[in-house]
Amino acid sequence: MRGRNEGADAHRQGVRQEDPPPYGKPVPIHLPPPPSHCPNCAYPLPASLTPDADELLAALRASESRFRAAFADAGIGMLLIDPDDHVIEANPAFAALLGREPQELAGLHIHEVIEPEEGPRRLYRELVAGLRDRVRVEKRLRHREGLEVWSSVTLSLVRDAEGLPFYTLAMFEDVTERRRLGDRLAYQALHDPLTRLPNRALFFERLNAACAPGREGAGQLGERRVGICYLDLDGFAAINDTLGHHIGDQLLTAVAARLERRFGGIGDRLVARMGGDEFAVLVPDSEGSEQLTALAGQLLAVLERPFDVSGHRLAVTASVGVVERPVAGTTPNDLVKDADATLYWSKSDGRARWTLYDRDRGAHQLTRRLLTTALRPALERGEFTVEYQPLVGLADGTVHGAEALVRWRHPRFGTLSPDRFIPLAEESGAIVPLGKWVLEESCRQARGWLAEFPDTEAFVSVNLAARQIWDSDVVADVAQVLDRTGLPARLLQLELTESAVLGPGGRPLQALQALADMGVRIAIDDFGTGYSNLAYLSRLPVHALKLDGTFIEGFRDPAPIGRPEPRSRRSEADEQIVGAMVRLAHDLGLTVTAEGIESAAQAERLRLTGCDTAQGWFFARPGEAALVAAMLREGRVHPPDAQWSPAAR
Repeated sequence: MRGRNEGADAHRQGVRQEDPPPYGKPVPIHLPPPPSHCPNCAYPLPASLTPDADELLAALRASESRFRAAFADAGIGMLLIDPDDHVIEANPAFAALLGREPQELAGLHIHEVIEPEEGPRRLYRELVAGLRDRVRVEKRLRHREGLEVWSSVTLSLVRDAEGLPFYTLAMFEDVTERRRLGDRLAYQALHDPLTRLPNRALFFERLNAACAPGREGAGQLGERRVGICYLDLDGFAAINDTLGHHIGDQLLTAVAARLERRFGGIGDRLVARMGGDEFAVLVPDSEGSEQLTALAGQLLAVLERPFDVSGHRLAVTASVGVVERPVAGTTPNDLVKDADATLYWSKSDGRARWTLYDRDRGAHQLTRRLLTTALRPALERGEFTVEYQPLVGLADGTVHGAEALVRWRHPRFGTLSPDRFIPLAEESGAIVPLGKWVLEESCRQARGWLAEFPDTEAFVSVNLAARQIWDSDVVADVAQVLDRTGLPARLLQLELTESAVLGPGGRPLQALQALADMGVRIAIDDFGTGYSNLAYLSRLPVHALKLDGTFIEGFRDPAPIGRPEPRSRRSEADEQIVGAMVRLAHDLGLTVTAEGIESAAQAERLRLTGCDTAQGWFFARPGEAALVAAMLREGRVHPPDAQWSPAAR
């Protein structure tokens, strides 16, 4: 609305001055002179067609009576307002909105019944000045008992006989319930129904405001900072699974209440539930990473005290990801994305801790995501290739076979070794199609070696991931590949890690047995680093063990002569362990391959333990299939170190 005298001034600009009607009395009737000429053609009207004053007065009184009946009996509130913004008359419906009687309102200034507000003032000034005929606004009314009453107000200008503004008619529709419903819906849209905390939508609304340029009360954009502590309960799924979701919901409610009591309402901080068992604390205008890491420590400390939930005493820990940085150069989405990533670093680092965002680690994670996304398309584009590293007999230096090692010729990152992308392929499931492709390429190449060197019987050794056994019919896949390539099953060796072979469930053992029955060789890769359950070896369909390179590190120096130095005691212990494993394997009818051979000393000492075959850079780096073909053609390997020559022994 406008000021107390604003409307009066507007009414008086070019408006005929008349005394307003007494408050609470009917508005006076201003009777214009009867028309003497036709309003369309200005032709003089006959006296019989010209109404006299009595007829006009009667018509106007009848019209006024109809108006008064409608005014008094209307279901919506109505007011007549004079040029000085005072109430001339109020109908019973309007008085009821305010908890008053109609006669109490006559003569009151409109600001005594309607809350003043700056927004509609310009529109009302235009109305009372005659520039508008109608204005519609939503206003709060002043109830006698202070109740909240909202009304949709329609203001209409009533003009006199000359068309000039005379007084204002206001009509009021009660929208209090609709407004309350809207408020409830707005609250529900921005708050979590379980914990009553602000939800993800409100969190982002406040975060956007914290990052917006020109925020009121904030410093320059380059100086302002913002921080987030992103929290996730450790092991919450186990509570749901063992005690039930109703207990889990009660625990979430208790956690939310404790967090809100301790950290909510401090400055502009916001404690929100982001979904599931994830919570976040937003700190606008943060003071630095030290403030946020201290807050993260306090979050962990607050949750240390157990929760009593429906007769269960639950101990809860949490992992917290912390992000704090200048507002300039970042976005709300980047902040939450990095906080979420940092949260899961905390979990992978051991849980029950906080972790501060590290840009280098974030770049590494981004690279992992990019590689994971590109794996399947890269296979379709033919970006993968297979290299081969020969498996050399330590007794005679001949090539017994080769291990197939996949490489990714990435257009951006160059050639990637298996350790860069195989774990990602296993996590994403891309290892299944990739493994099938490597298997077929390797078998096709081994069939080529057999055709060129039929007397060598060189086999190819292909790595098999545990997920290939669980997510595909590996037995059928191998059978189809052998059939398509024509490679005899005896010339294919499949390598699995101990964890894949000896893990829970019977499916791996069943698949391995079926493969062994086909004639395929089975090798346990990295033996000695997993379960190392020797009792399984007698029951598994295994043909070979591949010793992990960590056992070979102690073989780098020549065998000690005389009394060993302290440094060589570990070397001697490693030699005893390897010798024992080789003898055990031979007693079980298994062959042994050593990985990571880098020197003649290692090769010689392994030969003395009885190890059957070896591979490593000492013999040859992984390379094209032609490398293996050249060695098969020569009949034996010629390492660069002439000190090792098994044929001469």
